[in-house]
Amino acid sequence: MSVRLRDVVAALEAAYPPRLAADWDAVGLVCGDPDDAVARVHVAVDPVVETVEEALQAGADLLVTHHPLLLRGVHGVGADTPKGALLHKLIRGGAGLFTAHTNADSADPGVSDALAAAIGLTVTGPLQPAAGPALDKIVAFVPTGPVLATVHEALSQAGAGEIGDYSHCSFATAGTGQFLPHEGANPTIGAVGRLERVAETRLEMVLPRHRRADVVAALLASHPYEEPAYDVFELAALPSATGLGRIGLLDEAEPLSAFADRVAAGLPSTAWGVRAAGDPDRLVRRVAVCGGAGDSALEAVAAADVDAYVTADLRHHPASEHVLAGTGPRAPRPALVDVAHWASEWPWCEQAAGVVRAALGGSVDVHVSRLRTDPWTIGRNPS
Repeated sequence: MSVRLRDVVAALEAAYPPRLAADWDAVGLVCGDPDDAVARVHVAVDPVVETVEEALQAGADLLVTHHPLLLRGVHGVGADTPKGALLHKLIRGGAGLFTAHTNADSADPGVSDALAAAIGLTVTGPLQPAAGPALDKIVAFVPTGPVLATVHEALSQAGAGEIGDYSHCSFATAGTGQFLPHEGANPTIGAVGRLERVAETRLEMVLPRHRRADVVAALLASHPYEEPAYDVFELAALPSATGLGRIGLLDEAEPLSAFADRVAAGLPSTAWGVRAAGDPDRLVRRVAVCGGAGDSALEAVAAADVDAYVTADLRHHPASEHVLAGTGPRAPRPALVDVAHWASEWPWCEQAAGVVRAALGGSVDVHVSRLRTDPWTIGRNPS
């Protein structure tokens, strides 16, 4: 089977839907022809000189990275600029570039699931659950008979009644409608000045909130009445399995000092190493993790009833304030375990590689880069 670049992109976007990306992010296919054949895929955290050269030397047709190359807007990609030079090198070498960033952070499973697995956690759910899709429900009252099918089809075509892989979903109940037409009315059924009772069906369908105007317009256009009766309800947003960070459990509780050793053993070695803030003897079992920079989630962590939080790039002041807030008569706040940004996201590479292998089988050779592209190269402690 000849695999095309579009096939690999489809597999990755099914696992890491672009709609999950933050609005400031830049994800998806950066360069490459969707019709190009793909036999080898290379996966890395960073699109940098080292990983690009490694991918090309391995004969890769596609480099998949977590971090974007062109995150901020650019006006050109000339080869006389560092990022432009990388793009030109990839294109000349016949390789595409694909990025899954914040969409991979929020996906289920995603970056934080890979981090949790690397340190031996069983994931129970997201740390910051994403809100589910914004949904409405329309309730329309339609005369019983053939016209009901006409209205139902019009609402379905406008976007109502789609649930997962199903369309035309609805619920109908029989009842009696009542109305009294006044002067100026032009009733489809009945007459002005006469109270009318009609056998009607209450038709209920869910719809994406952004399709509300289309669905209401379809109802008004297809309904036989001059003034159809209908209601539109906003449904409560329910948390989903997607979202930033994960909460997980260790099989058994262990002291923070041992847990820090566990984290260090589960992640690739870096000059940054692993640092922890908290009582070394504090028992740790319920843990929050967030791949990449995670100090923006400290308040969510404090409210999550966890014993420790593993993330990267913790800054001095937020970490200090977090620790300080847990002193005194209050219960101690979760211990903090800080690791290198690159190390926290590197386990995702094997996850992404698994996505491609599962979708395309043996038709594509997938390789995970083990180059350490963490920018910090020297770590020292004063003696």
